[in-house]
Amino acid sequence: MISNRLKSIIKLVPKNSIVADVGTDHGYVPAYLIDEGISKKVIATDISQGSLNKIIGYVKERKLEEYIDTRLGNGLEVLKPYEADTVIIAGMGGLLIRDILEDSKEITDSINTFILQAMIGSKELREYLFNNNFEIIDENLIKEDGKYYEIIKAKHGKDCVEKEIYYEIPKKLIEEKHPLLQEYIESKLEYSKNILDEIIDKDGEKVKERIEELKRDINNYKEVLKIVKGQ
Repeated sequence: MISNRLKSIIKLVPKNSIVADVGTDHGYVPAYLIDEGISKKVIATDISQGSLNKIIGYVKERKLEEYIDTRLGNGLEVLKPYEADTVIIAGMGGLLIRDILEDSKEITDSINTFILQAMIGSKELREYLFNNNFEIIDENLIKEDGKYYEIIKAKHGKDCVEKEIYYEIPKKLIEEKHPLLQEYIESKLEYSKNILDEIIDKDGEKVKERIEELKRDINNYKEVLKIVKGQ
């Protein structure tokens, strides 16, 4: 019932935390957090009434109403300041996660730990975090059903990025020699090369800009790949 992606997210949740799981979907994560004694309480939220009804049913079936509070609403808007110390926002685009954090600043400022997993746009999400007084304290990369997932754990603080490529390929994963990192970078390199091959002979100002962007990406991937390989 709990996928490897969700287990990897759960591993980053602090012990004895009060968690807000935004866009909780089936409610499996809140139930697991309570069952395993990781969290004291979970606020499970979803923007869809249909999804929330499923969660409510699941919570009742598991007799967890005392520990899991279900709420209908958008992003962090259903929370009060300091009501949760940890927030999980997973399975959405990076730009949407950024907007959720930005649109409820009072709530965001009251939360200690942020566990974020973007389906796309992880680079843009990291840029937002680094530029808005967040510090990334941990990262993980997993592969499930042939797809890579990047998981970020952040808190309030100051951090900096020495190279632009570290927004996309996290320095933490390079330093810890993450076992999936080489194939992950190689997949990005291959993808960029394929797109470049498709558009290299086409004309137009925007196409030229895209070609230059892809060439920069390819060079950056190759540079980071050398570091990962220890060359």
